[in-house]
Amino acid sequence: MAWKLDKSLPLCPQIEWQLGARIASGQIKAGEKLLSVREIALEAGVNPNTVQKALEGLKQKEIIYPVGGSGWYVSESTEKADIFIKDIIYRKTEEYFKDMELLGLTKQKTINYIKEWDK
Repeated sequence: MAWKLDKSLPLCPQIEWQLGARIASGQIKAGEKLLSVREIALEAGVNPNTVQKALEGLKQKEIIYPVGGSGWYVSESTEKADIFIKDIIYRKTEEYFKDMELLGLTKQKTINYIKEWDK
């Protein structure tokens, strides 16, 4: 797995979001066993404690679950992962539009800039 982490931001939520997105998109399938904490930490270049904390966060959201002595598994339904990711997308989008509003841009002007940028 390729990780895209911004070291200037807290790493734990980024790990949690990226794993959640991979589950929601089907890149990691329902019922599939995740890599070990150490393997994820090595791939992502972060401390294993950061990964463990991210996994605990996904567990609380019922997106993954632990099996004693075996590791972490994706829940049979990925519906909660879908909801989790959509919530992040909505919050980030709302935050972005609020930032643009502080710069004096209307929503429509911001959308026009996004369309222009995407060309």
